[in-house]
Amino acid sequence: MAIIVTLDVMLAKRKMRSKTLAEIIGITEQNISLLKSGKVKGIRFETLEKICEALDCQPSDILSFEPDERS
Repeated sequence: MAIIVTLDVMLAKRKMRSKTLAEIIGITEQNISLLKSGKVKGIRFETLEKICEALDCQPSDILSFEPDERS
C-alpha cells in the first residue's frame, strides 16, 4: 500500500512556489521538499490543514492511495 503525495501538482495548479507555501504555513522549505518527494513517514493534521487552507484544496487533492499490486 502506498500513499502518493501530489503536492507539487497542486502547487503548479495554484502557481505557487514551495518557498511561498513554506512561509505561509510556517515550516521550512526543506520540509516542503521532503513532503513533495514522499520521503516523510507522516504529516501532522495541523500542517495538512494549513497546506489545504493556503492552496484552497482538499487533502485528497494532495494525497492519494494506490494499493500494492499483488501477484
